[in-house]
Amino acid sequence: MVALKDMSFETSPQKITPYNISNKIIDNYEATRNFPSVNGTSKIGPHLRFGTLSVRFMASKALKNDNTTFLKELIWREFFMQILWHFPQTVTKSFKPQYENVKWRNNKREFEAWCEGKTGYPLVDAGMRELNQTGFMHNRVRMLVGSFLCKHLLIDWRLGEAYFAEKLHDYEMSSNIGNWQWVAGCGVDASPYFRIFNPTTQIQKFDKSLAYIRKWVPDHQELTYPVPIVEHKFARERCLDTYKTALNKN
Repeated sequence: MVALKDMSFETSPQKITPYNISNKIIDNYEATRNFPSVNGTSKIGPHLRFGTLSVRFMASKALKNDNTTFLKELIWREFFMQILWHFPQTVTKSFKPQYENVKWRNNKREFEAWCEGKTGYPLVDAGMRELNQTGFMHNRVRMLVGSFLCKHLLIDWRLGEAYFAEKLHDYEMSSNIGNWQWVAGCGVDASPYFRIFNPTTQIQKFDKSLAYIRKWVPDHQELTYPVPIVEHKFARERCLDTYKTALNKN
């Protein structure tokens, strides 16, 4: 048997971002959390995941602030843990069984383009490149890239969930599955399946200065940058038709 001391390990170049749990971050969390170019999130995910920071301590600290948005995000984390405990089948199955009828395209070439951040949509690509290079992705962008994979490309949420599981430093099964099912429309969320993020208008809302995009996709205005992998209006209509067909099955 090989002894642990005799084994060699490759050091990852990726570093865990230091967390910030200042009162300022918590107080301003609601106002700043949706803008990926702003350092407005706590970065505590990996530390909660591996137990180097107590969620009870964080909840206690958040309760002392007037703004409850930060506390609500901690509660979402606990909520998804309870969902996974009571509905363990959601590891591989949709929380809403009828969504198992969705006919996913699962185009391999398009999935690889999404993984590599080469979809032709700058904000989507910025998120994927940030993930691949750092092991982190801003939450607002996570929602966008997840929605894009499931709704624009009609690729099974389970493939995206598995890719995030491989890359994220703050990966937790319950949160990852819960949030992927949320963007796919098949989870516990009450919103209808026809919520489809527009990857272009999301730039105007959350990265209007293009600071985040310029950081991660400096080639977004060059001729070598890929053309959009799919046209938004076409993809939206295709998605709605596919989901509608699936839900109308007996």
